[in-house]
Amino acid sequence: MSLSALPLTRRSFLRTSALATAVLHLPGHAFAAPPSTTVHTPLGNLRGTVENNIRVFRGIPFAEPPVGERRFRAPVAKGSWTGVRDATEFAAEAWQTMTPDINKSEDCLYLNIWAPERVDRPLPVFVYIHGGGFTGGRSFDPLTNGTAFAQDGIVLVTVAYRLGVFGFLDVSPLLGPTYAASANNGVRDLMQALRWVQQNIRAFGGDPSHVTIGGQSAGAKLSDILMGVPAARSLFHQVISESGGAERVQSLANATAVAQGFLKSWQQTGGGDVASLKTADPAKLISAQQQFIEEWPQHFPLRCEIDGTVLPQKPIEAIRNGSSKGKRLLLGTNRDESASFVGPHPTKDALAADLGNVPVETFAKIYPEYEEIYPDWTKEQRRIRSLTAEEYWVPSMRVAEAHALNGGETYVYRTDFVETSGRLKGDAYHGIEMPEVWGTWRKDVENAAAEQKLAAELHTAWVHFIKGDAPFAEGLPNWPRWTPGNRETMLLSDNSKVETKPQEAELRLWDGVL
Repeated sequence: MSLSALPLTRRSFLRTSALATAVLHLPGHAFAAPPSTTVHTPLGNLRGTVENNIRVFRGIPFAEPPVGERRFRAPVAKGSWTGVRDATEFAAEAWQTMTPDINKSEDCLYLNIWAPERVDRPLPVFVYIHGGGFTGGRSFDPLTNGTAFAQDGIVLVTVAYRLGVFGFLDVSPLLGPTYAASANNGVRDLMQALRWVQQNIRAFGGDPSHVTIGGQSAGAKLSDILMGVPAARSLFHQVISESGGAERVQSLANATAVAQGFLKSWQQTGGGDVASLKTADPAKLISAQQQFIEEWPQHFPLRCEIDGTVLPQKPIEAIRNGSSKGKRLLLGTNRDESASFVGPHPTKDALAADLGNVPVETFAKIYPEYEEIYPDWTKEQRRIRSLTAEEYWVPSMRVAEAHALNGGETYVYRTDFVETSGRLKGDAYHGIEMPEVWGTWRKDVENAAAEQKLAAELHTAWVHFIKGDAPFAEGLPNWPRWTPGNRETMLLSDNSKVETKPQEAELRLWDGVL
């Protein structure tokens, strides 16, 4: 029996060396070359590899390098090439501070594709946007190796975008109006990648009329924001949002203040005059960015802006007004997201650095109500839960509400599956669902069997959604469509169940605030 003929719940877990393969193809890493394969795209020929019966193409450019005169400007579509372009190694990651051992470059606008070796019909496409707080992350994390999805009949694309000051700083107050909307360059990069997919994905067996975008954390937030971008409407058809929300935006006035604040850090770190921003070594810009972020009073100051063009209005308002009408949405959060950041035993009240969406003063008015809503919880639990609500859960619920009110097909989950060992034991922390969604699980933990079961369920449910069905897997109860009146939510654990109106009193507490 061929691998593709096996039942979905079995074939999702016949994986061989997927993570090791991802590591071996890092730029400059020597490896024993697997068999090669070549495709012809409208731009030119690409040579990839065949691994585990999957065709893999790494480091495919979707835009011209955003360097030199293109720094801080909108992406330019990649031109064609002659001959056969090598696509066997990942490109460098975008400039950031998080991974000092990986090559970085401003020339970072590349994507990677995993596709079945044999395709007899156009396949659905999943374009995955990595997380990292708008300042970190990469498109080739071993965790998001696309083998599992490709083995289940999906063309999987992981995409990079400019980060930090290169992708989310409005430099027009500093360098002039020709740089308008530069705080949305990261979003514009993603839109250019999606245009590339529309024009080229058929060469890999993908169906450009069946594209799902999605991501986790910042990748989910950007996916949610794209739901509110008018120019992106025709570029995708479904969304998967894991721990997201559409609130990571700011006004032009705030973006201008951020630009002036960054300029101060630039000059304090010896960067030079304003004009030097256009030609400076990118490492110097990242150094100034680090100081700026540490000193700025608001968490995540580098974010998208309501520029009147890319984002004519707040994304959540655009969604309420119907910008995502006709699309399908799978969305959720984890019960104890913020334990990853404040620790499992937080002892201090929330600081600005703990909050993603509201000022400390606003949060301080909300937080005392948690004792009344959850009187039997410990103070630690209330701290974690309130911060989780502010950053992830409430913004995600607002996206679900706005989308569903316009008739959008919506499915919602909450991950309650908890860590069984280590520092975060007992918490369903930020990202805990990621290995399971991508078809892997840990074999060396106390509840390995439960993790394996949940991995089969989550990955299978995601595959069904991407293929156009309701999320479904053996072992899960029927997953109902979410409605604003009942808020039917799948609570994912080793004994998953559906609950209506979970945490209703808590959600109402945030009405008028988020």
